[in-house]
Amino acid sequence: MTRSCVPLVILCLLFACSTPTEVGPAPETTDRYDEDKALREVAGNENERMRFRLIESRVLDREPMWQNIRQQLGDFGEADYEKLYPLVFEQEISNLQTAIAAKQLSYEQLTKWYLYRILKYERDPATSLHTILSINPRAVQMARERDAGVSDKVHPIYGMPILLKDNINAAGMPTTAGAELLRDHQAPDATIVQRLQERGGIVLGKVNLSEWAYYFCGGCPLGYSAVGGQTLNPYGPRVFETGGSSAGSGTSMAANYAVAAVGTETAGSILSPSAQNSVVGLKPTIGLLSRTGIVPISSTLDTPGPMTRSVWDNAIVLDALKGYDAKDDKSTERNASVNYYRPGTKTSGEYRLGVLPDFLADERYSAAVDLLRKGGATLIEISPGEIDYTGFTTLLDAEMKRDLPKYLQQFAPGLSEQTVAAIVAYNRQDTFHRAPYNQSIFEGIAANTTTDQELTELQNRLKTAAINYFEGPMSEHRLDAVLSINNYSAAAAALAEYPALAVPNGYRESGEPVALTFIGRPFSELNLLETGLMFEMLTGRRTPPAAYR
Repeated sequence: MTRSCVPLVILCLLFACSTPTEVGPAPETTDRYDEDKALREVAGNENERMRFRLIESRVLDREPMWQNIRQQLGDFGEADYEKLYPLVFEQEISNLQTAIAAKQLSYEQLTKWYLYRILKYERDPATSLHTILSINPRAVQMARERDAGVSDKVHPIYGMPILLKDNINAAGMPTTAGAELLRDHQAPDATIVQRLQERGGIVLGKVNLSEWAYYFCGGCPLGYSAVGGQTLNPYGPRVFETGGSSAGSGTSMAANYAVAAVGTETAGSILSPSAQNSVVGLKPTIGLLSRTGIVPISSTLDTPGPMTRSVWDNAIVLDALKGYDAKDDKSTERNASVNYYRPGTKTSGEYRLGVLPDFLADERYSAAVDLLRKGGATLIEISPGEIDYTGFTTLLDAEMKRDLPKYLQQFAPGLSEQTVAAIVAYNRQDTFHRAPYNQSIFEGIAANTTTDQELTELQNRLKTAAINYFEGPMSEHRLDAVLSINNYSAAAAALAEYPALAVPNGYRESGEPVALTFIGRPFSELNLLETGLMFEMLTGRRTPPAAYR
């Protein structure tokens, strides 16, 4: 499959900074963000999606969030931040837990370090990525509780602060999906949030996303939402795209704002921002993780997934989120007993990986193939043919038209606008704040007339075509995984319901990050993580963005 085979919208599915007036624990700035200047700088960008019309949110006042952070920090200040810096910055979960066991660090200090860092960078106009939408007011209290109950620790995620994409329900914080309509929407914890907290994880806050998971406006910037404004890429703010729709999950990981983040994907929305921000992102097999309590696009294809700075951390977070959910008809108990954070010890020579010849012209892809071959893996060029994607957007339109109202009826029963058509009408009343680019995808969804029978036939045809695309060469050559770039093969993996793991694969000459993506058979996550870990060990760890070190 070549990049040109897939409609652009499918591949891409894939905050006010007010003038500081109070002296807090973090360094303050007297500068005000010059949005007009920033917008002029991108006005002529050859990438039309980078020609931003706004960067700061016209909806969200972030000052209450800064106050929330200050109150939780107490007397934690710059000296504390600098002292703990080598113990926390870019450290894997295992290293953090070791430091805590050695009494060099506590869960409370760890949580405060991240809160301080968020305030330090996100309140400064020069470094703000417009990536944090809300902070859990109980984050530090939960950390103190973890310190008090440390003898009960049974999972590596215990006491680790985690950020959530803001289409995932979490009690005590709004779940907005980036939409002005849901700016005050409160809902109980999603099932994956319950699982995370049962195992001791701490929800630190919520991050920005492409509005309605980038299935709202046609051709608009990745990482934009009415609530959060424009998320920026720490490797090149206003230079490189953030990827979408889990933009805030990717940028917050690159900037070291938490131990890990959770994103969601329909077709590329974890893989794309993971690649663009040089982090590890896993799109699991559909059904491995619950979707209950997550604002949907497609009940067939949606899934949450972990986004982290290392493969090992990704495995830990995946394990913390897993669990059967009777309320999710795609949920399964398969692999329930697998400990994903204990990858096996296969040697590199045991891996058989499929190479897509169309991608070998990409310098980073070909370099990765050579590196894997030198490392002992068996690399086999494959020719899987093409997939006819006709009807993919129709499938998504029909499913969102059906599935979004179900979510709203269950979690926002008091909301007047319960259909996509009603949301379109609501946005038209104030496009300046609610839809400054357009809402053409929502308008198409509202007009969709696909019948249930037509939808079922479409689902079956596309899934069969995608499975055949992978399964033919994987069976013939006994492959562990197929290698791709970023989210280039995300649509095929989505339709086949195959898991995919994006692992940092260096940087282009421009400095833009790129990923090598491993695609495997359903429920082969442990094998994918082992393969990704092997590649990570060969390439070396990611390099954090210069301005956020």
